[in-house]
Amino acid sequence: MKTVIQNINKAFENRVRLGVMSVLMVNDKLDFNALKELLEVTDGNLASHLRALEKAGYVEVQKQFIGRKPNTQYKATPEGKKAFHSHLEALENLLKSSKKS
Repeated sequence: MKTVIQNINKAFENRVRLGVMSVLMVNDKLDFNALKELLEVTDGNLASHLRALEKAGYVEVQKQFIGRKPNTQYKATPEGKKAFHSHLEALENLLKSSKKS
């Protein structure tokens, strides 16, 4: 069974990180507030998980000003998309291998 779960990515084990990547896979980019509302998490909780995904190279941060207000947007990197697809494939393989006939 070890080989079946070896491709499950620890970066996506947390529900917030899994949610962030899921949302960013189907959106080009989203700002911090949109992510916070969609995932229903606090500022601090979201910020810490975004930092972890950024550190892993899975999300890219784009900071800008809209008028006089700061706006931070996030998007999945090519590396992040590849890692997330591999993670989903590993989960699918686990489900297939555990299916009892």
